[in-house]
Amino acid sequence: MPELPDVTVYLEALERRTLGHRLEAIRLASPFLLRSVEPRVDEVIGHAVTGTRRIGKRIVLDLEDDLFVVIHLMVAGRFAWADRPGAKIPARIGLAGFDFDHGTLILREASKKKRASLHLVRGAENLKEHDRGGAEPLEVDLAGFAAAITRERHTLKRALTDQRLLSGIGNAYS
Repeated sequence: MPELPDVTVYLEALERRTLGHRLEAIRLASPFLLRSVEPRVDEVIGHAVTGTRRIGKRIVLDLEDDLFVVIHLMVAGRFAWADRPGAKIPARIGLAGFDFDHGTLILREASKKKRASLHLVRGAENLKEHDRGGAEPLEVDLAGFAAAITRERHTLKRALTDQRLLSGIGNAYS
């Protein structure tokens, strides 16, 4: 499952490829990927990417007009970049294609259980619903870290992986 280090690397690559470019299409190969109904897919089309960020293990593309694309890769979700717009989405593992003028971001999941999710969000206030509230491991000081992992009665591993206590750490890095 992609966790904080993996998501950080994805964000760096996504920022280089998408920042300032308009999202021209979202092609869904799986109807189960999209988990939100408002805003509609057609409402985010045509908006440029203004930034990227991480919320826990989620990847967020900030778009113009206070719109956001939130993707959770779950266990087996991965991104691939194709240097042509409208690139084919792989038949068995492809979930979606996000088309830009200079290429396509392909979301795929190499698992029989399709768990990855896509949420389209309007407004920064609504984006907060995707934040479980845990302390940011790259920003918290020692006292804050100690307070986070001792806030509830857990084993150390469970405290490290509880997204309400620490954000972005999962089984692989705990």
